[in-house]
Amino acid sequence: MQSPTNTDVKILDLQIVDLQIVDFEIVDLRFPTSEEAHGSDAVHVDPDYSAAYVVLRTNATNAIAREGHGLTFTIGRGNEIVCQAIRSMMPFVVGKSLAEIRADRRAFWRSLAQDSQFRWLGPEKGVMALAVAAIVNAVWDLEARAAGKPLWRLLADMPAEELVAAIDFHGIRDAVDEAACLAMLRANDATRAERIARAEREGFPAYTTSCGWIGYSDDTVRARCREGIRDGFTHFKMKIGQSIEDDVRRARIIREEIGPDRVLMVDANQRFDVAQAIDWIKPLAPFNIWWFEEPISPDDILGHAEIARAIQPIRVATGEQCQNRVMFKQFLASGGMQICQLDSCRVGGVNDNLAIMALARRFGVPVCPHAGGVGLCEFVAHLILVDYIRFNPTMDGRVCEFVDHLHEHFVDPCIVKGGRYLAPQLPGYSGEVKRASIDAFRFPDGPEWIKRAGTRTAKGVAR
Repeated sequence: MQSPTNTDVKILDLQIVDLQIVDFEIVDLRFPTSEEAHGSDAVHVDPDYSAAYVVLRTNATNAIAREGHGLTFTIGRGNEIVCQAIRSMMPFVVGKSLAEIRADRRAFWRSLAQDSQFRWLGPEKGVMALAVAAIVNAVWDLEARAAGKPLWRLLADMPAEELVAAIDFHGIRDAVDEAACLAMLRANDATRAERIARAEREGFPAYTTSCGWIGYSDDTVRARCREGIRDGFTHFKMKIGQSIEDDVRRARIIREEIGPDRVLMVDANQRFDVAQAIDWIKPLAPFNIWWFEEPISPDDILGHAEIARAIQPIRVATGEQCQNRVMFKQFLASGGMQICQLDSCRVGGVNDNLAIMALARRFGVPVCPHAGGVGLCEFVAHLILVDYIRFNPTMDGRVCEFVDHLHEHFVDPCIVKGGRYLAPQLPGYSGEVKRASIDAFRFPDGPEWIKRAGTRTAKGVAR
């Protein structure tokens, strides 16, 4: 995709009124990452990184706004269920004009997330929330393309009143309501231009998980640590939870490689109960751990708070599988979420994540998004800048996850240099997958899956 010219943008501005969603494509897209243990942790031992991918097609004559691309992330089996959920909601989308959606973004979001019958399957959680995320992400991609801007810049430039109007505050008004959110945005407006300039100049700090997958050999861990240092990373994360002896050995290896001044975090991916988590972190504490991520069930608010009290000064990080803004409110208020790890696809897409940013600001908790998977890094490259520019105006004590897998399949892949996400430049939300990759990895009839048909390897390749 090429950047639009000034003429292109003027043409797009004229077209927005008439631009209408007329058709769609849904793809069950899967990559056999389990073959090399990429993404493996103590609970998800054999992930095949996957996406329920949606393309919204419009009546635009200008190529930039002809399509909106969105996705939600899964790890293999069940991706087809999310695809079907997306398909089931398409009658709420096809026929809508972009002008109609823009006129009341909150109402459009609620038409998907709070449909009187579909909500029985949630509400706002599980498969239906994942499906909403894919659609909503595609719509925001379309709007940003039509505006000729990357999504982060569209939201950075958006008037505060318009941004507030996109958020559904139902269920969180006791923590932050429309007036409070508007006040926090206006308070940041005086220095907004400075932060936009800094984001464009410096990007945003990233951390790497690529050294820490639980299925990697010790030699691979060492090699990935050295690669991370060469690439400028100062923060490293490792997966834990299968064997404490193994975890201590791997933590020692990583600390040896990264030295005493770089930062180490650990992630249990919900492996433990409360008491077990508290005991498990103790022998790892001497390795100077910044945060302990997802120690227990992602729904256990009281358990996270108890762990946070017990393991100070190590912080508790969670959020990648927190279902919605109402759950985030409770986690943040309880003190059990000391690092807010919003996810671009777990909740209901961009709108819900704007609400979560406002909540994090309300409770003074740093936002350090979860990423990796398929397309998550591409999305959070936008979201983290929105949080920094509009809601939480500092980069201190904040990092955004980066995993160096599968970016080659995207038309506008995220760029990380010197350990920092660079600000995306092309119009849209950066979620468009190359057509050749779609054709190759479409499940189950893409050639990459046909040649694996019938295999049931120990690594768990999707079937």
